[in-house]
Amino acid sequence: MFKYLKVEKKENFTLITINRPEQLNALNLEVLEELNRALEEEGKDPSTLVITGEGDKAFVAGADISAMKDMTPLEAEKLSQAGQVVFHKIYQWPLPTVALINGFALGGGCELALACDLRIIKEGTRIGQPEIILGIIPGFGGTYFLKILLGEAKAKELIMTGKALKAKEAKEIGLVNTVLSDENFQEEGFKQILELATKGKKALRAAKIILNENYENVKNGLERERTLFAELFTTEDQTEGMTAFLEKRKPQFKNK
Repeated sequence: MFKYLKVEKKENFTLITINRPEQLNALNLEVLEELNRALEEEGKDPSTLVITGEGDKAFVAGADISAMKDMTPLEAEKLSQAGQVVFHKIYQWPLPTVALINGFALGGGCELALACDLRIIKEGTRIGQPEIILGIIPGFGGTYFLKILLGEAKAKELIMTGKALKAKEAKEIGLVNTVLSDENFQEEGFKQILELATKGKKALRAAKIILNENYENVKNGLERERTLFAELFTTEDQTEGMTAFLEKRKPQFKNK
């Protein structure tokens, strides 16, 4: 049914696994389209939703830079819109959503985690928005999610520096909720998720409605994020940033 996802019904929750381990579960348009389809199908009879990544290296290491490097602004905007649509659905899911962060959660991976209600992270991994190092900005809603979660000052710091935080640092500032040891990470994570998933659905639905009620006010902001994200794909710095990333060297930006 899916090439890049695994969808499993567990006790009281649904587990969606991003399944591109050779690419560190990086997001491309195909992955986002499959995720959108999975959400449509599971939304017919929703349960608590858990998202994780295949393997033990990455939750989602980011968007697929090799696929993005030579995109036109129109293609970049299409990718940004696809990500925003999918992450909006996760954010507005009627029951709790949990990111089970089993490895690197960078760029689009961090945004995917931020779209969830709760984030459980494995000790020793990192999370952050390093897009600025690539000559771009977050394009899947990160400029919104970080600001409402951490406040404007900390959101600006993380986006403008591109710093990736260690799990414990992320917990200290409220970016994630729980840090678990590598040993039995998934098993321990599932225990916490089950405790959440067995709460009354009517109360959980009501809690999400009231907590998310201001989301509609940011649609214009997300549209602006998408436009600016796309415009950066006309710059030499975007090409240099992504080329340097793929060549594993430090970028030499010319501010062009």
